[in-house]
Order: sequence, then structure tokens, then C-alpha cells
Amino acid sequence: MTTASNPVSLDTLRERARIYLEGGQLPAAQATLETILRHAPNDLACSLQLADLQFQQGHLQASTLPLLRALNRLPKDAPLIVGLIQRLVGRGEIVAARACLDLLTQAPDPPAHVVLAQAKMRFLTGEFREALELAEKAVRAGMETPEAARLYGMLLQFNGRMDDACNVLEECLERWPDFGDAAPALVDMRKQTPDANYLDRLHERLQRLPEHPSDSGQAFARAEFEYALFKTLDDLGRYEEAWQALARCNALMSRLNPYSASLQEAVTDALIEASAVSGPATGRPPAFEGPVPIFIVGMPRSGTTLLDRILSSHSKVTSAGEIGDFWRQLHWVADVIPEQAEGLIRVTRRARETDCHQVGMRYLKQTQWRAEGRPYYVDKLPGNIQLVAFIRRALPHAPILHMVRDPMDTCFSNFKAMFGNVSAHTYELGAMAHYYGQYARLVRHWHETLPGAMLDVDYAELVRDSATVIPRVLAHCGLGVEEACLRPESNAAPVATRSTPQVRESIHTRGLGTWRHYDKQLAPLREALAAKS
Repeated sequence: MTTASNPVSLDTLRERARIYLEGGQLPAAQATLETILRHAPNDLACSLQLADLQFQQGHLQASTLPLLRALNRLPKDAPLIVGLIQRLVGRGEIVAARACLDLLTQAPDPPAHVVLAQAKMRFLTGEFREALELAEKAVRAGMETPEAARLYGMLLQFNGRMDDACNVLEECLERWPDFGDAAPALVDMRKQTPDANYLDRLHERLQRLPEHPSDSGQAFARAEFEYALFKTLDDLGRYEEAWQALARCNALMSRLNPYSASLQEAVTDALIEASAVSGPATGRPPAFEGPVPIFIVGMPRSGTTLLDRILSSHSKVTSAGEIGDFWRQLHWVADVIPEQAEGLIRVTRRARETDCHQVGMRYLKQTQWRAEGRPYYVDKLPGNIQLVAFIRRALPHAPILHMVRDPMDTCFSNFKAMFGNVSAHTYELGAMAHYYGQYARLVRHWHETLPGAMLDVDYAELVRDSATVIPRVLAHCGLGVEEACLRPESNAAPVATRSTPQVRESIHTRGLGTWRHYDKQLAPLREALAAKS
């Protein structure tokens, strides 16, 4: 575009912006990108660049604007639209992201990799039925990669098609024998038995990998196969061998993901301090006329999924699953780039200025579609235990249920879970005990300073006397008792959790005291927890 008032062509400006970006001249790059968009508002690639640049500079709210402005000017370019969707999800604009995904379904014969990208995005938004349909379509269209097969297998599992999921993951390991990601998913699918297990295959894979890998990729793959070996041996009751495999797995994972006790203490300190200085809420509290969220919080592996399945078996409740929407909206309103612990600490420093009513309104706007026409929906993200004070202020009408489980059961269940390159505290017993101590400290603070903010639900009581506990939980949420809640195994809704097989069973007590199989090996954990109590 060259005129008397604009003598520089758009191509020249795009090249200039590229040079500025590569040279780290960010203000100049931003000014150039903004100039391009004034003359070419349909340039989605430029909008994405500008959003990325603003995000890189720590401006979360500003980085959202170019993305939202682009929504009414989308080109017929599926890969660029996928890039837009990814960024919208990261900024908590889930409704807009879903609208873009709906638009992509109208594209005629998209290539397989674009269909797979759509499946991943539907997975991220928690739409597991739609994600499965897209993953199947991508595979039929010739998408043949181990990552595609693993996603397909996981989605089959989440949707309750266990046999199909096993077949897909078995074929994945046959075709790509060193692809570790498939092994944990496969052995977690069902209990391994003497007549049906993967022991020989797992030993064979481990022999092919370096015993002491220096490469992080090989170390992670070996850890995944060691975990699969542990799970199989544990199912078979060969506990000494199982512990050795788990110890090897977690030693590798601990080296890849070192735990910072000081950082975790800083997070707890910051949350406690921020809860005393929660920021202003401008105007009146938001009018809550739509579906009501029910939050389930606590430690991971404490029974939160079981409670979710019980509640979502009620005719007035659906499950939204483990969604990070409140966390995203809190960061957005505070204008803090989401960066796990460090980002959360920065959020707490802005607590005094953060408008919690705005957080609540943005959360409701982005999540109420998840209710699927019912008056309640469950937000089951255990990590929201850190945000109880913010949730209570932003959404005072929303029930919060806190799942409580025996510390040894909880910590061992986390220690043996293999969460990948997150949850660094789960790979070393001392770190696990320290993290649990910080969790317990925060829970005590919530109960002391926000009495009645959340209802404790004891896991052992729930599974031993569900007929008494479930009505009490339902009453706390303003719900009447329904027989279906006592039979969550009949709940056919998709569920995204490692414990999919267990939650599709009737309520049972088999999860109580499983750590005792490793009583000797877990002595350091037991002693550390006792010292912190």
C-alpha cells in the first residue's frame, strides 16, 4: 500500500517489523505492527505478532485486544485461525476460542494436521466428545504420528471406550516402541493381571534405553517406562520390585524437575498475606442469575474426581471437569502473565487493586456454557485450594467443597502418580511432605480467617458411609437428594483423569491405606508428616 500519505509499502513494513523483532527492538516493532494493522486490519498474522509482543512484555490485557479485534476479520486460513485459538485459550477467552473452532468445522476437507490441532484445542477447552470426533477424523485422514495416536487413545479412554483405547495405545507402542508417553496411559487403563500384562514388553523397552541417560528426552522416556513397570508390578502384588521401579522413575523425574521449598513457602506466605488485603470490588456485586458453579478443591489424588462424579450424577448438575478458568481470569484482571508460582505471587502483590467482582463476572461469562442448560456445574480443579479467598470474594454464591484425605494416602497417591514435567514435589518424599505441609498450613488459614467458606468432605467417610455424607454435601450446595448420586458408576459423561477406570466403578473402600504395602519404604514420609503436624 503506497500513497502520498503512506509512501512505505505494507511488505516493507512487515520486513521492518521482522528486523525489529529479531533485533529485540520491541517498541519499534510494536509501533510498526500497529501501523500495519491500521492499513490492513485483516492481517491476522500481524495481529498474532502484536499480541505475542505485548504478552512478551508482560501486558496480558493489552495482548488480548488484537486477538479480539481480529475475530470479525478472519481469513480463510485454518492454520492461522488455529494459532488465534491457542492464544485466546491462553488468555482465558474461551467463548471466543470456541466460536473460532465452530467456524473451522465449516472448512471443506481441511488437512489432517489441522483437524488434529482442532482436536487438541477441543481437548484444552474440555470438550472431550467433540475432541474425540476430530481425533478420529484426523486419524482416518492419515495423521500417523505417535502423538496423534496417544491423543486419540486418551480421548477414547476419557469417553469410556476402554477396549478401543487399549487397542490404539498398544498399536502405538508396536509402531513406535520407544515412545514413552503411551506406556503410562496404557497400564493405567485397567488393572494388570498375571494373565494380561505388559511386563515382558516393558523390560524389553527399558533394556533399549540408557540406564543413566544424559539426554533429558531419553531420561523422561525411561522414567515413563519405569512408571509403567511400577504400576504393573504393583497391580501384581510384587511390591519390592515395584518400589524399585518407582524409585528409579522418581529419581529421574526429580532431576528433571527439582523442587523449590523456598518458592512454595513464598507462595503460601503471599496467599496468606493477600487474603487480608483483598482488593476493592467496584460497584455492586454482580447479579448471578445463570448457572451456579460448584468448586471442588483440595490436594490432587484426594478423591476430588469421585466427588465430581457423585455431584454430576444429579439431574441439576453437570461437570465442567478440571478447568483453569478462575485462575486465568484472576491473572487477567490483575494483568499478570500466567507463570505458575511466580505469576501467582505477582497476582497476590496486586490483590489490593484487583477488582474481584470483575474476576467473577469474567469467570461466569467464560464458563456458563459448560452447564449445558443445567442450573449447576462443577469446577473440579484441586489447585483452586490456593484461591479460596479470591473465589469467595469474586463468587460469594458459589459453594466450595474441600476434599480431605488421610495424609499418607494422599501423599503416596501423589508420589506414585507420574504427573510428567509438572508437580515437582511429587518425585521426592521430603518434597512431598513439605508441599503437603504448605497445603495444610493454607487450609488452616482459610478455616481460621474464612469460617464456613468451604465444606470439608472426608474421603474415608464418603466411601464408608456414602448414604450419610452425600446428602450432607448436596444440602450444602442447595440440592435435594437423588438416588443417582449414590451410584456414580452409572454416570456416562466423559471424565478426564488418570483414575478413569476407578471412577467408573461403584463407590468402594479399596483406596484406603494402600500405602501400607510400602510401609518400610515410606517411613521417611511418615516421619516427615508427623514432624509437620
